[in-house]
Amino acid sequence: MQTITVEELKAKIDAGENINLVDVREPHEHTEFNIGGMLLPLGKVQTMQVDEIEDLKEDTVYVYCRSGNRSGQACLILDTMGFKQTVNVTGGMMAWQERISK
Repeated sequence: MQTITVEELKAKIDAGENINLVDVREPHEHTEFNIGGMLLPLGKVQTMQVDEIEDLKEDTVYVYCRSGNRSGQACLILDTMGFKQTVNVTGGMMAWQERISK
């Protein structure tokens, strides 16, 4: 697992890079505010129900949550499942809203 700041991620998005974003928050959190990631709640990751992203095992996958804790857990689990490049968005959506969505 690697890490990335919200500012670094925003720069990649703004540059038009093709980014695989996965949101491991709960559906209501995703509905309230999201940056376009695919919703895959941590509970599904924990029970290894990740069919939606199975084809991304060889790609870089940026994982985010509210604060960076759940996404860190998800990255560790995905790593054990054979995902090669997981990246935890440090600070999560709290940091995004505080620093990017001013």
